[in-house]
Amino acid sequence: MIKNDLFLRAAKGEKVERVPIWLMRQAGRILPQYRALRNKLSGFKELVETPELACEVTLQPVDELGVDAAIIFSDILVIPEAMGLSYEMVEKKGPFFPKTVQTLEDVERLKIAEAQDIGYTLEAIKLTKKELNGRIPLIGFAGAPWTIFAYMIEGSGSKTFSKAKAKLYQNPELSHALLEKITQSTIVYLKGQIAAGADLVQVFDSWAGILTPTQYRTFAFPYIQKICDAIEEVPMTVFAKGAYFAREAVGQLDCAVVGVDWNMDIAKTRALVGANKTLQGNLDPCQLYAPTAEIKKATLDMLQQFGGQRHIANLGHGVYPDTPLDGVRCFIDTVQEWQVMSDV
Repeated sequence: MIKNDLFLRAAKGEKVERVPIWLMRQAGRILPQYRALRNKLSGFKELVETPELACEVTLQPVDELGVDAAIIFSDILVIPEAMGLSYEMVEKKGPFFPKTVQTLEDVERLKIAEAQDIGYTLEAIKLTKKELNGRIPLIGFAGAPWTIFAYMIEGSGSKTFSKAKAKLYQNPELSHALLEKITQSTIVYLKGQIAAGADLVQVFDSWAGILTPTQYRTFAFPYIQKICDAIEEVPMTVFAKGAYFAREAVGQLDCAVVGVDWNMDIAKTRALVGANKTLQGNLDPCQLYAPTAEIKKATLDMLQQFGGQRHIANLGHGVYPDTPLDGVRCFIDTVQEWQVMSDV
């Protein structure tokens, strides 16, 4: 039994007394206690791969900010590593793959991951559920197949992911073979997270917006659809950042929640997605650098546009590491007070 179940009720389209809120990347460098812990460790991966530490970091924003949902602290790149393609997290540069996928033989050497290949995250979920003790729901997550593919081909972060996009044009056979293996690995992983205690799972398609609409229909959407069709145990959120051209299609997926980035018009998105999905988002993360009076005004405007029901408040992407904590608190407090204010 979850005491504060606003997030899950909103996800399922049930009536709520107020709009729930959580933030993508809420567990991280915005919190001084995270920075203090991180500075004691060898690196980011130690934090991800140590269940007790991942649990501690997951709980920090719950205790400090009073959000309505926790999200397990992990990384989307645990999937390629579990498949046999290891990565490093280079300080101030981001992920780096010493080896990348270049040929069909490279794809064939990779395996479909088993849940226990990422057992540290499953254990972190179990620990976090125990520590939460029914206070709020816990979100599990994974990267979408195209986004994971992009890193496995490119070998690192990129503004354009031109190598990965080129591979879609140059070798569609390889592309589909790799995407299928990533998809099957992701389904197994998400089901493992659910069995460990995740109350909802979210799929992040962080690089959806760099594809053409045709590429998205061919190489991204069908694989997200397979994941949605396979996950039946808990509600699911699909967040395809920048894929404004795919909103109507995403609305047809078997998912409960559709993430909305800050460039997507709320009314138009609702019309395209339809009335039977909950929308999540979509304040510009940079808004939180503004004076608190302006943050409050923008937040109230966002809430009014979404209308109060079938909405989970969030940013339009992850909170930036140097975001002022006062700005984060103002956003959260404004959302949580809004129903009271609107009744006056």
